[in-house]
This record gives sequence, structure tokens and C-alpha cells, in this order.
Amino acid sequence: MIILTLNCGSSSVKYSLWEMPGAKPLCQGIVERVGMGDSTLTHKSVSNTSKNQEVDCPDHEAAIDLIFDVITDSESGVVSDLSEIEVVAHRVVHGGEKYTHSVIIDEDVIGAIDEFAILAPLHNPNNLLGIRMAQKVMPSVPHTASWDTAFSAAYMPRHTSLYAIPYKFYAEYGIRRYGYQGLSHSYVAKRAARLLGRNRSEVNLISLHIGNGSTVTAVKKGRPYDQSLGFSTCGEGLVMGTRCGDLDPIVPLFMIQHANMTHQEVEDVLYRQSGVFGLSGGYIDRRDIISAASDGDTRAQLTLDVECYRLRKYIGAYAAALGGIDAVVFTAGVGENSPLHRQLACQDLDFLGIQLDRKVNNSAVGRQSEVDISTVDSKVKVFVIPTDEELVMVEDAAAIIEDRFDPDNFTYSFEQPGYVPSYLRF
Repeated sequence: MIILTLNCGSSSVKYSLWEMPGAKPLCQGIVERVGMGDSTLTHKSVSNTSKNQEVDCPDHEAAIDLIFDVITDSESGVVSDLSEIEVVAHRVVHGGEKYTHSVIIDEDVIGAIDEFAILAPLHNPNNLLGIRMAQKVMPSVPHTASWDTAFSAAYMPRHTSLYAIPYKFYAEYGIRRYGYQGLSHSYVAKRAARLLGRNRSEVNLISLHIGNGSTVTAVKKGRPYDQSLGFSTCGEGLVMGTRCGDLDPIVPLFMIQHANMTHQEVEDVLYRQSGVFGLSGGYIDRRDIISAASDGDTRAQLTLDVECYRLRKYIGAYAAALGGIDAVVFTAGVGENSPLHRQLACQDLDFLGIQLDRKVNNSAVGRQSEVDISTVDSKVKVFVIPTDEELVMVEDAAAIIEDRFDPDNFTYSFEQPGYVPSYLRF
């Protein structure tokens, strides 16, 4: 069974091809900086064919066209025709309370993706675009949806998921904290338990997914207990690429009443003009911010300070909420590749038992391996674990097609001894 994954993020589209059973990766790649200029396509296959090139990519539709071309290209592709693909697995950000585990995509699922786009305007519309394009080209194969909200929405307890507003707003409108980036947090939490040599039900940890979108999840005995991002993908939690994170709810009202802004203008500011972009004055890529700060740019340095303080604050808060932790995990683009962010996030947390090995941390850059960056005597382990959302999607899709999917009891290949991360096979 050949499975294609499509993962349409806010500024990137990831893809991969897999052969099942056995979760054998055939190729993987990403189109980055979609709609931002200076877009790039990176493609790798198991045959050691690779591409890394600048591309013209004004929107997600162009990115998906590029992907279909590269996977069928006579030189770099791994299938001769898209008809060889038997299943397409899609990452979808928001499924509300209606969808809390992976499913076959039908008209009801399409409707839910569109319905919940109001809560994930940077993601659900792009997810839906990817689904429609893939269904148009491959109409006769099953398509599955793996929901980014599912991991947290399914398992967070009521007292951590409800807001202190009149209960009717939850009962009538579903206003609650859902949590996001669950595919990533699910993967790294299970990998961390394996690295600790313990069952997932025995482990408390804090997982930090830091990228253009950023979230932190508190995992208690293997299950999500709390998450930094709540009802929407914008106004809670960590500082993100263009989104604000934690914000006094009166601020948007103040903008409307006193800055003479429309609702749409405020939404645009909070979703697309805030975060590190708004603070720094135009940077989104953290490498650019670090470089500018090292050159004396005070706004860039302030941006770095604000972002990393927020990371550190959430680690401390969630360590208290969990009553102690076994590990802290960094993942995603910034979490995997920025030693400075990891260092500043763990700064002065010795009292929690977190001690970073500076030398190992500084050397842990890129998708080279899973790395323990804590000192030998650190009571809390600190891991860098490259995430693999696509593998979660593939395993879910195969299990659904083969009618063996059980979201509560399903065991993934990456929880087993001897598992080799897919990125090490290229």
C-alpha cells in the first residue's frame, strides 16, 4: 500500500510517500515560505535523489502542484504516476469536538473542516484546498483526515479545558480549549517515553513544538493534561511567527473602540501581523531574528527575550500543574534547530531539576538524531526529538483502511524497540 501524506501548514506544505506495512518511507519533502517570497522546495528520497531549489510559490495551490510534479518526476520522483498512490492522508488542524480521531474523509468531514475554519483561518482553508486538489487528481482512492486538535481535545480533563465564562457558551457554541499540533505532541511524547525506558502511562513531560506555529503541551501519565493554545489558533499561549499568543481579551475591544479598527482589521493584526513578526518589525524566521540581535538590533533582541521568556514561563507553570516532570522535549523547526531558544527556555530552571549540557545543546542542530541535551546528573531529562507528524498520519490511515484503528489502544511502530526514525533512512 502506497500512502501519500499532505500537511498544509500556514506557510509550508510538507509531503511524504510511504509503503505499508512496515512504515517504509520512500520520499519526503517540504515547500517552505509559501506566499512569503524566496520559497524553496526540498525533496529527498530513499534512492538518495535530492533537490533543494528556489521556486516560485505564491500560494498553497502552487505548492501542491510542485509536489505532484516532483514525486512523479522521472529523475527525482519515486512513482511514475499518481495512480500508484492508494491512500492520501491529510493533516487537518481543527475538528472541534465532533472529530477527535483520524477518519475517512466524506462530505460530513468536508463540512466540519469548513465550519471550524473560523477557529483556524490560517490552516483549515489550506488543509481543505489540499484535500480538494488531491481528490480531484485521485478521486477513486480513500482520503483520510488526521486532526491536529484530536490529541488534546479527546483527553484533556474538563477543569483544564473549560474557560471561566458562563457555561452556556460551551454548551451552545463549543467554546472551550481544544489544544493544537497534537500529531507532533503525540509522536514526541511517545518517543520520549521510549527514550526514558518507561511505559507512556508512567511519564509526565512537557512537550514544546516551536515553529511558525508554537504550542506547549503538559502530558500527565501519557495523556494531554493541558495545552497552551486553546479555542482558536491565535490568542493564547506562546509567541508565534505572526500570531500573538497570550493576550488580554480587552485588547481587541480596545482596538475596535479606540483605534477605530474594524473586526476584520483586528483579526488580521492578531493572526498575521503579531508574534515575532510584529515585535521585530518584519522578521518571521528566527534565524533572521538571532542574526539581527547579534548585530545589535534592539527590537530583534527584545523579540527574542519576549519569546523565550514565554517558553520558560510555560515550562514552570506546567511543571507545577503536573506535580513534577520526567522530561522536557523540544521539537519542530525552531525547537530542533535553535540551541539559543532551548538554552533561554531552560535558563534558571535548575530548581526544577532541569540542567542543560551547553556543549551538547549547541551541537544538536538539524534532523540528525534524537538527542539528550541535559547533563548526566540532571533530574529532568531534556530531549531534542525531531517530530514526525507524517508517520502518525500514515499509521492512522493504514489502520483505518485495514479496519484495525482503535484511538485508545492503538500501538504505533515508533513505540517499539529497534525503531529507526524515518529521517535517518534518507
